[in-house]
Amino acid sequence: MDNAKNVGPRRAVPMPEQKFYVLLLPLFFLAACAVPPRPPAIPPVALPAAPFAVSKWEMLPDWQTIDLQPTWAAFLQSCHALKSKPDWQTVCTRTEELAQPDNTVLRAFFEESFTPYQVFNPDGSSQGLITGYYEPRLRGSRVRTDRFHYPLHAVPDDILTIDLSEVYPQLKGLRLRGRLQGQRVIPYYNRAEIDDGKAALQGRELFWVEDAVDLFFLQIQGSGRIELPDGSLVKVGYAEQNGHPYISIGKKLVEMGELKLEEASMQGIKNWAQRYPEKLGALLAQNPSYVFFRELPNGLPAPLGALGVPLTEAYSIAVDPRTVPLGAPVFLSTTYPNTSEPLNRLMLAQDTGGAIKGAVRADFFWGFGEQAGVQAGRMRQSGQMWVLFPKGAEPALN
Repeated sequence: MDNAKNVGPRRAVPMPEQKFYVLLLPLFFLAACAVPPRPPAIPPVALPAAPFAVSKWEMLPDWQTIDLQPTWAAFLQSCHALKSKPDWQTVCTRTEELAQPDNTVLRAFFEESFTPYQVFNPDGSSQGLITGYYEPRLRGSRVRTDRFHYPLHAVPDDILTIDLSEVYPQLKGLRLRGRLQGQRVIPYYNRAEIDDGKAALQGRELFWVEDAVDLFFLQIQGSGRIELPDGSLVKVGYAEQNGHPYISIGKKLVEMGELKLEEASMQGIKNWAQRYPEKLGALLAQNPSYVFFRELPNGLPAPLGALGVPLTEAYSIAVDPRTVPLGAPVFLSTTYPNTSEPLNRLMLAQDTGGAIKGAVRADFFWGFGEQAGVQAGRMRQSGQMWVLFPKGAEPALN
C-alpha cells in the first residue's frame, strides 16, 4: 500500500516494485514483437541482503512485561496462511495445543519456538522509520449524484499484468502493468490521464464518493469503508494498481513552499486542499500512481493485508518483504506518535506498501475510524525491529 504519512506517510496494500518498471518495459516491448533464440542479457536486480544479526530475548525492550494476548490473536491469523509451509508447520501445529494461554505460557511458547534476529540497515544502523496507516470511512453512493461524483473504480478490463520471473528469475515478485496499443504493450494510463477520462473505465465504477481528497487518501491507505446514504457500511480493498510510481504529494507541497515539513501530514494536506481547491487537481496529478478496488465481504473483521488474512488493529504492520518475511512475528521498539513514550510490542508482518522500502522500516496499522486516522497521520517515529524466525528456519548469515 502507498503511504501518505511518508510525506509526510498505505495502505495497507500490496504495491509493485515500481522503480524497475521504466527499466524493464522496453525489454518486454522488444520481446513482444519477436521471440529471440534466447532471452536477452539483463543486469541482475540488486535486492538487499538479509541484514540480520542473531539476538537474545533480553535485548527486546520490555519483553518480560508486555501483554502478548493481542499478539496471539494476530499470530493465529498468520498461521492460517503459513501452516502449510514447511518452515511453519511445526510451530503453527503447536498453537492447537494451547487452550486459552496466559502471558507466561505465551512467552514460553515464543521463546521455545523462535529465535530473535535484530534487523539492520545496509549502513549498519539499527534505527529506521516507523509510520502508520489506517482504514478510513468515506461517504458515498452506488450511483452518481450531485453530492457523490468522484468515482471509485474496479480493475479495468484493458490493464495487463506481466510477470517476467519465469524468464528472469531475479525478478521474482516484480510485475509490470501496461495496456495494448495495436500490437505494442505500453504503460497504463497515469492518474492525470485517468482523471481526464482517457482510460476505458465507464461502467467500472464501484462507488461514487463526495470528496476527492478522501478518495486520494483511500488509495494510499489501500482499504476502507464506504458509508452509504442509508447509513450502511461496505468494505473495499485494494485490487490492482496502474503500474506508475508513488510520489508523495506532501513532499511536493514542502518542495513548493506551500507547507512546512512538520505540516505535511494527512490533515495538513487536507487543510491545504480546503484553502486552495483550484490547485487540488494539479497537485493530485503529481502522484501518477492510481489504485483500483474491489468490494469485500462485510463479514471480514478488518482489511485483508498482503498475506491474505485480516489485519489486527495495532498488532499488524506492513514491511518490505524483500527483507522481512510476510507472516513473521516482528518485535517493534518505537514510540507513540509525536511523543517519547515507549511503544514496545510483538507484532505480525502481514502487509506491504508501495512506500514501505528498506530493512528497518514498518507501517503500523492503527485500525478503523477517525481516531485511528489521527494516530496514523501523526506517526513518523524512529524505531528498531527484531524478526522472530522459527527454530530450524533461521536465516543464513554471511
